Amino acid sequence: MGIKWRHWAWPASLALTLPAATGCDGTPGARPKPTAAPSTSVARVCAKPEPGPAKAPAGAVTVDPAVAGDLAAKTRSSPPNTTFWLRPGTHRLAPDRYAQVIPKEGNSYLGAPGAVLDGRKTNQYAFGGNARDITIRHLTVQGFVAPHDEGVVNHDSADGWVIEHATIQNNSGAGLMAGARQRVRASCLRGNGQYGMNAYKAAGRISGLVVEGNEITGNNRDDWERRRPGCGCTGGVKFWAVDGADVRGNWVHGNRGAGLWADTNNNDFRIEDNVLEANDGAALIYEASYNAVIRKNTIRRNNWVEGRRHADRGDNFPFGTIYLSESGGEPRIRARTDKIEIYRNVLENNWSGITLWENADRFCNSPANTSSGTCTLLVQDTDRCAQPAIATAPLYADCRWKTQRVDIHGNRFVLDTSVVVCPVKCDRMAVLASYGTYPDWSPYQGEGVAEAITREQHNRWHDNAYIGPWKFVAHDPSRILDSGQWQGAPYQQDVGSTFQPQAGG
Repeated sequence: MGIKWRHWAWPASLALTLPAATGCDGTPGARPKPTAAPSTSVARVCAKPEPGPAKAPAGAVTVDPAVAGDLAAKTRSSPPNTTFWLRPGTHRLAPDRYAQVIPKEGNSYLGAPGAVLDGRKTNQYAFGGNARDITIRHLTVQGFVAPHDEGVVNHDSADGWVIEHATIQNNSGAGLMAGARQRVRASCLRGNGQYGMNAYKAAGRISGLVVEGNEITGNNRDDWERRRPGCGCTGGVKFWAVDGADVRGNWVHGNRGAGLWADTNNNDFRIEDNVLEANDGAALIYEASYNAVIRKNTIRRNNWVEGRRHADRGDNFPFGTIYLSESGGEPRIRARTDKIEIYRNVLENNWSGITLWENADRFCNSPANTSSGTCTLLVQDTDRCAQPAIATAPLYADCRWKTQRVDIHGNRFVLDTSVVVCPVKCDRMAVLASYGTYPDWSPYQGEGVAEAITREQHNRWHDNAYIGPWKFVAHDPSRILDSGQWQGAPYQQDVGSTFQPQAGG
């Protein structure tokens, strides 16, 4: 997709009844040991998928697994709005890498108990084309070999698709792409080579996306971040330029890399009632994006692998489990909220907490903008972001993605150092920026952005509960504060919050 991103760039150098975590072995790259599913209600759909209809519905076209290519052939010969029922067994496409199913508008595909569509490591895509309002239910889709950044189901990001009670597993690339008004519910997105879902549309924006009640686990099996360092192309789900999404009630766990990652010009997200746990990287990254509500999530034992890896390399950056990078509230962009509000979440035994960050060199038309060729949602013509106009209002503000209007309150932050085995750097909350250095015509050189994110952009922690030995970072990585300094002048953060530094272990 052409978007390159330097991860963590630093140019100057729900319910509280979850069972206790079992700890880690303290070695570099250690992962959380497997545990049972949380006692809070989660989407355990991979272990117990809901079976499909045992008999063909009235009027449905029956698809025979004994006939290779039967599904694609009957789709071609049937009119739009046809329902197809796939008999029990393993269904195959023709032995050609492009032999995908091309649905017609309004088609439905229902799997009987035990119905599997298998690409046999030969076919690249399962379902593609531009037809709208396609439904896929109770079907397992596996063994397809989509290329990097491409997807197996809804390969062409058509609009209005509904994927329910499906299992999309063990494919290369992304198990699923997304279009506008897509609904992904009660499905298992497991063990795919790059993403469980890649919400990306080459032409136009995705709006009205719902991701609800799914289990999203073990994705990025092919470890793309190591194969292409800094690609920013991994995790459980990746969202690009999505305008309006509800992500709720999902169990996102055990993914290599981040659990959920919204990257570049996303807006109007509600991320709520999810369980995000034991992902190698951050539970949630919200990057170069706008206006979100993040509430009532249980977030535990994330970031142990990536956080430790960077600490062992001597990196002093506070790698947060919720990481907001150049993202904030913007009243001029229409959404259900005009800020980023993070509240009523439980963060338990993760590698560090919430980090608010800005790279002062990342702005429209800067060679250092790693979302290359992209500008903010406030500026249509990227070329306007140049001297002399960028040095004054309104472009001075509008050409930069800003971490602003972030309200963090009513959360419970638990850190037990007998569980998260680390000598340093796993215990931090942070609000900071780099010092501007590049290019030479940048109006953001020096400490201006660091001062703005720390003291001028209405980023506020308050009325939270801290259990364990938390530290706080403000302005830049060298300013490490205790709770008294964090609450005192000039920062005056966490008014009304409580601190129990010994209670976490």
